[in-house]
Amino acid sequence: MNMIRSMTGYARAEQTGTQGRLCWEFKSVNHRYLELQFRVPDEFRVLESELRTTAAARLARGKIEASLRWVRDAGAASSMQVDPERLSAVCAALDQVSRGLRTSTAPDPLALLAFPGVVRSEPAEVSAPLAEASQLFAQALDDFVATRAREGARLRSYLEERLETMSQLVERVRARGPEVQSAWLQRLRHRCLDLGVEVEPSRLAQEVALAAQRLDVDEETSRLASHFAEVRQTLARDEAIGRRLDFLMQELNREANTLSSKSQDADMTRCAVEMKVLIEQMREQVQNIE
Repeated sequence: MNMIRSMTGYARAEQTGTQGRLCWEFKSVNHRYLELQFRVPDEFRVLESELRTTAAARLARGKIEASLRWVRDAGAASSMQVDPERLSAVCAALDQVSRGLRTSTAPDPLALLAFPGVVRSEPAEVSAPLAEASQLFAQALDDFVATRAREGARLRSYLEERLETMSQLVERVRARGPEVQSAWLQRLRHRCLDLGVEVEPSRLAQEVALAAQRLDVDEETSRLASHFAEVRQTLARDEAIGRRLDFLMQELNREANTLSSKSQDADMTRCAVEMKVLIEQMREQVQNIE
């Protein structure tokens, strides 16, 4: 069975790497198109283009946020080196100021280290964390896709159940049609008798034909059945189907409204109303399908 996928989903993958702990987190909500947002530390920005391409190859729609958190080990932090020449220049300047002010206060070592240029920071090597983050991203993406597929399977069952219920309602309407026309004809005859009016057979046949045309819902029920089949075929496709399903929900709703407006029978009206309720339930869920 082909799978449909939900646009909503969540996934998380983490591991302890060579320089600390990495954690990818995926969140998504429904969206008309595919919108990818990355939140990663500056050291990992270089991966974004590649990861974006990887994700786009497996996701079609949805507003997706992929966040990376990196908690570095203390030993993996950037190293600090003192610039002896810069430190000597700063100390000489301070000594000159002290002599001018005729003071002998020793400079604060922490203040000296904070002076621009005295300490140089050498960034830690991040090639290993970059590779680990890329591998962990693939793992998180697999889990994320699987999560959306499981939710999609639930949505598929939900839609199929309501399609089956609507198919039964359409059959009830079809079976009721001849009874409604026959009952209308009987009411017309009784009305004429009550009024003491004798209607010519040709005139009566004409009225019956016009009424049959007004009361006939075969066209609407046939179109509804055709749309049901199209929805089922669409659900069987292994591709992004959300937009097509949304269009089909509009078509189903149009036919149900027409059926309701033509109904001259309480039972047929109830069927039409129940169908409209089911279609609205389906439409709400279809908004979440990729």
